[in-house]
Amino acid sequence: MAHAPSSPGRRTQTLRGRVSLVVTAIVALLLVIATLGWMRGTREAIHEEVSAAARVAEQWLNVLIPETLADGADADQRLMAHLQALGRLRANRLEIIAADGRLAYVSPESTYKAGRFAPAWFTARITPTLETRHFRAGELAIRMVPDSSRAVLDAWDQLVAGAGWGASLLVFMWLATRAALNHAMAPLGQVGAALARGAEGHFDTRLPVFAVAEIDRLAENYNRLADSLDQSMARNARLEEDQAFAHAMQRRLEAERRLIARELHDELGQGITAVRAIAGAIQQRTGDQPNLHGSAQAILAMTGQMQDGVRTILQRLRPSVRATGLGIGDAVANYCVLWSSHHPGIDLRCRTESLNTSLPESIQLAVMRLLQESLTNVARHAGARHVEVELAGEGDDIVLSVRDDGCGLADDPLPGRLGLLGMRERVAELRGELRFDHPATGGLRISARLPRRNPHKETA
Repeated sequence: MAHAPSSPGRRTQTLRGRVSLVVTAIVALLLVIATLGWMRGTREAIHEEVSAAARVAEQWLNVLIPETLADGADADQRLMAHLQALGRLRANRLEIIAADGRLAYVSPESTYKAGRFAPAWFTARITPTLETRHFRAGELAIRMVPDSSRAVLDAWDQLVAGAGWGASLLVFMWLATRAALNHAMAPLGQVGAALARGAEGHFDTRLPVFAVAEIDRLAENYNRLADSLDQSMARNARLEEDQAFAHAMQRRLEAERRLIARELHDELGQGITAVRAIAGAIQQRTGDQPNLHGSAQAILAMTGQMQDGVRTILQRLRPSVRATGLGIGDAVANYCVLWSSHHPGIDLRCRTESLNTSLPESIQLAVMRLLQESLTNVARHAGARHVEVELAGEGDDIVLSVRDDGCGLADDPLPGRLGLLGMRERVAELRGELRFDHPATGGLRISARLPRRNPHKETA
């Protein structure tokens, strides 16, 4: 059995790989959605945290500044001293601007995770929008700028750690999915092996019951298909054996027919010829003896009829066209003339095309046997007055048609009619077609279509 060639260099992705990829992609998508939700929540949490710290610092400055300004001339120096002693406010940066616009003081940077910052794209996405607060302390201006860089950095570190766990989860899901699929789809290996063996023409494998319902239904359907194909192959094998046996029997019968024909021709034919010669001699010498003379004439007449009968039998036993050197068309026409001589009460019309091209002997013999059986049935059963025989070529086939105006046949003519059954078997053996039709005008038409070439090997 031919297999469709696969494209060179083409690799087909397995079902396991596809399902694993889909499951992993779904988990990855869920992780991305969860990450986006987490980033939104983190942005809001940072906003709340920085805002709360700013409110506390604002309240403290609102208390510190009036108290410091109440000290008199050195109020600005005392305020600067308090702020420098305080250092850095949580999540805020203090800036003091002198009366001349000079930046007099900036609170120190945080020592928490000093020198590290989150990536710019992450910082831009997660940093909330916060308001800068301004305060007046005499000639000094105090600016409190929200600084969420440390909270953003904490969020970035959490994201990196979560990404590591997420990647581990994806790898685990990939491996777990493949392992589960390998376990669930393991029976497909048995199914594939059974199908491969079936492709080679062997249907002796039967699949067991599997735990997976879908694969179990597939196995059940395969088993039914294998049973059906196995039975069909067994029937075909028996049919081929029967056909080979029938073909051998047919060859044996034809050989027996030829042997009987030779024996009739050589033994009986020569014996009748000898009797006719003796009877002729007696007839010539007994002209003055009426009794003997009459008996000799009767013997001559009887032996003449016997010779005609033997000739007819020989025609039926050995209608081989190859032996006579005639074409099949001429052989059909000659047999029709011979049949008409024995059945003068039936009008027979024969039309044949020039089919004297070389045909296998089995095809020629089949045509003659079908013609003989058809005309014999007309003489014995039809009660017909007119018969038409036609032999024609149609493409790669030759068609023999015998039509009469007799009583026709029953709806199912084959049971009990061994001659018709033999005709059908002979035509079927040659891969031909045999039809029995009842024309509107009455009677029966037998049409046999045979290939010009014998499907079986010709044997000597």
